[in-house]
Amino acid sequence: MRLNKYISHNSKYSRREADRLIEAGEVTLNKKILQDFAYEVQEEDTVFVKGQRIKEKSNELTVIVYNKPKGVLVTKKDDRGRATIYHKLPGKFRHFVPVGRLDYASEGLLLLTDNIEVATALMESGLDRTYNLKIDKPVTQEMINAMQEGLVLDDARAGAHEKSKIYSMEFAPFSHYEIRAEGKSFTKLRVTITEGKNRELRRFFAHFDAKVLDLKRVAFGGIELNNLPTNKTRFFSHKEYDDIHQFMKRKKANAIAQSKNRANAQKQEAQNKDKKEFQSKRSYKKN
Repeated sequence: MRLNKYISHNSKYSRREADRLIEAGEVTLNKKILQDFAYEVQEEDTVFVKGQRIKEKSNELTVIVYNKPKGVLVTKKDDRGRATIYHKLPGKFRHFVPVGRLDYASEGLLLLTDNIEVATALMESGLDRTYNLKIDKPVTQEMINAMQEGLVLDDARAGAHEKSKIYSMEFAPFSHYEIRAEGKSFTKLRVTITEGKNRELRRFFAHFDAKVLDLKRVAFGGIELNNLPTNKTRFFSHKEYDDIHQFMKRKKANAIAQSKNRANAQKQEAQNKDKKEFQSKRSYKKN
């Protein structure tokens, strides 16, 4: 795990604060000042920040479902002083890691966990994310085609945050969509996608000159928001914990299988190369 991420996950500091501390020489590794931002913390390493040892959190898994309100940022600290989820969450959850993000104007289901490996696995997964949204115009055939077939944009800045450095974006076909209500100046939809790219839905509809007026995530990977009140949390159920453990087992098994396949492919490639060289030398001697 990168040094700044390690500090952020196991302490009160945000990742930006960790970067500043590293730059200022406030971080020591095995009693030596470390200012290498790219350093990968090893299991045997001992990290200190301002003279205090960073203790790794327990590997025991806790996951909560949080109904994030609008007007709240998914970050530890905002340089403009805006409210963050950690201002809203009970203190016992303030070290939890969010699984992905919901932007400032969006609301709904946000998973948080005390296990960064699980958080990363869920963020990078192709699990379904389901949203209720409202746009400011009727749905067009072009929108429907793009939802069904996917979309590639060289310039996807419309709908993005003004400071976003992401220009181009590829949108996979939606897993599902349904029009729930429609009028002359609005459409309400429920859509399911399998990615969690930066402001993905806002960028998608902005390409068709449609503004997303409301955006609420109601499900993630089979976890439902249901009737959880705004700004409230709940722990995973026994079944949900069973599902996440099975998900992690499958992920690790797939990673092991992929690693073995790569090793076998490299071995076969080396054997083929040796065989080709042997045959070439043999042919040369005959001639």
